Amino acid sequence: MEPRRELGGGPATVTRVAVVVLVAASGSVEAISFTALDHVFAGVMTSNLALLGMAIGRARGTDVAAALLALAGFGAGAAVVAWVTHGRAESGVTWPPRVMFCLAGEAVLLAVGAGVWAASGGAPGEMARDALQCGAAAAMGGQAAAMVAAGRAAAPTTYLTGTLATYIVRGLGSASARPDGWVPARLGALIAGAAAAMTLRRAAPTWAGVLPFALVTAAMLIAAGPLLVPRSAPDGPSEG
Repeated sequence: MEPRRELGGGPATVTRVAVVVLVAASGSVEAISFTALDHVFAGVMTSNLALLGMAIGRARGTDVAAALLALAGFGAGAAVVAWVTHGRAESGVTWPPRVMFCLAGEAVLLAVGAGVWAASGGAPGEMARDALQCGAAAAMGGQAAAMVAAGRAAAPTTYLTGTLATYIVRGLGSASARPDGWVPARLGALIAGAAAAMTLRRAAPTWAGVLPFALVTAAMLIAAGPLLVPRSAPDGPSEG
């Protein structure tokens, strides 16, 4: 699932930029989730399944519960978005209203989490960590499902292993296929988002939770740009 290729700075290019910003948001959520919320990921369920197996093998009930919370939250978020979007993938070059609505819901969820994080001074207790972990996973599940529903106007934003593999195969293993030039931007955005979250946690730990919300909101504003530009009317017959 990759955005359509388009030359210039048209709607498809704007949407690609919005996808990159969403990836940065995912990176910031993952950094906070893993380092501050019981060492599980909010959006990478493959890793969480492995962590769950490790916790079971070591008979560590706390780690099992953390992994299950993340899995449950992610599944719930994805299920809600699937219901709202009716499980259909769009074929346009911009994000449809249902996808934007779901991303707005994600932003609200992240804003609530940022409030809880700030109220705890950046050091939430056990119950708050559980709630934040489940909420962060639900936000990432919703984001992942929203990008599926956006169809060709989107790309994976919460997991990039397949994206990286496809890029390598198309770049090195195929003489005819061209790799997507936006993949390095998305990979870099993931790193940048995680790095920014960690920097903010050190400099102003109380406000670290605001970063994911700000990035998702920025992605929505960028993606909404082409939708707000009125279409030019077709030229009529000349007079004279």
